[in-house]
Amino acid sequence: MIGENKKLGFALRPLCLASVFAASLVLTPAPLSTQSAAAQSDTPASAGAMGEYRRALAEYMQARARYEAAAEAYWTSITEKRRLRARKRASGEQIALDDYVLTQPPVYGGPPKPRIPQQPEEAPPAPAIYVPVVADFLAAARREFKFAPRLPQSESEFKRAYARTALAAGLTGEQILRIYGFEAGGNGDYDVQAGLEYNKRARAITTALGYNQLLATNTVEIIAESGNQFIRSLSVRAAPMPDDARSALDGKITVVRRMIGFAKSVPDDWNEHQALAKTEKGLGIHAMNLDLDVGPLLQTQKLLDSVVFARRRGVGAPLSAAELEMMNLTGDGNGLDMITMPLAWRDKVPTANFFQRSGYADNPVAQRNNVVGKLIAATDARMDEEVRKPGAKELAAALM
Repeated sequence: MIGENKKLGFALRPLCLASVFAASLVLTPAPLSTQSAAAQSDTPASAGAMGEYRRALAEYMQARARYEAAAEAYWTSITEKRRLRARKRASGEQIALDDYVLTQPPVYGGPPKPRIPQQPEEAPPAPAIYVPVVADFLAAARREFKFAPRLPQSESEFKRAYARTALAAGLTGEQILRIYGFEAGGNGDYDVQAGLEYNKRARAITTALGYNQLLATNTVEIIAESGNQFIRSLSVRAAPMPDDARSALDGKITVVRRMIGFAKSVPDDWNEHQALAKTEKGLGIHAMNLDLDVGPLLQTQKLLDSVVFARRRGVGAPLSAAELEMMNLTGDGNGLDMITMPLAWRDKVPTANFFQRSGYADNPVAQRNNVVGKLIAATDARMDEEVRKPGAKELAAALM
């Protein structure tokens, strides 16, 4: 999944800003030679200040251009090496250590961008982008699908349902518990959202929701790919129920079918699903994570897809929780690349090999734990801490 992240802050979709940045370097000084520069050149003092500013700006631009050239070359080599490894795997060739970039990304060490004289110290902050929250998901489900999720009577009821579903799917208790601890902060409820783990009045930072922090895009994608499987599971459960209960579940199955139709209205592609997830219907589908019948299926499937991916590519041994989390956070392909490399390489291969440039820039944890071994160890350490919290202990009891 690769995209926006959560505890380690992974962002998984490519965005190359080098050409945009280079253009901005060329265009930035232009206004200084026109009205703004003239307005501040009324006195010798201001003229001198502007001269110093232009000198500092030129120095900054030169240093930044050198850095951008080095960074562009570095991240191009990351992409090329990733493609090389993919080709070698496809043809059954052995991956070698030098198929990875073994140096760390360049870091800008030049002068800071100078401030225009007589300009306020800080520009007004840009308006924050609103991130939809649970109330929005529920409202969208009502409007678009005439549907309200069946919410649990208690947090422990949802944990029991999730534990049953995840164990029945073949996940291990260790994977279930430790990933919940890592993703939901060890104490998160079934409706926990990224950014609101500790303060419900804070601002959500993404749509990541639930025990395994599914983004709205994840939910749309899973409904498209596994929704029919969910319908079979719900149908089996409905068959022996009394008429009233069966009728309610049959109505939910009808809603899921409509959601599948919407989710499959585009090609099975992350970017296509991301576009759908931003619509009202997409937000309504995301509300299914809160439903006591469907939510555990969605949360489980996110992890199960990674387990199946690894198994199909020859990983026979059960994945540790930290290894599975690498796939959960960085995407199945990148995660598998990390966890299948020889142990002796893990302390030599930089984590930058498994990110796009923009994603790596937004991940201080990946930068600080800048080789694979350190990143996996940091994840394990966080899990050790979080599973001691009350929410994790409640889930552990449900897994027994």
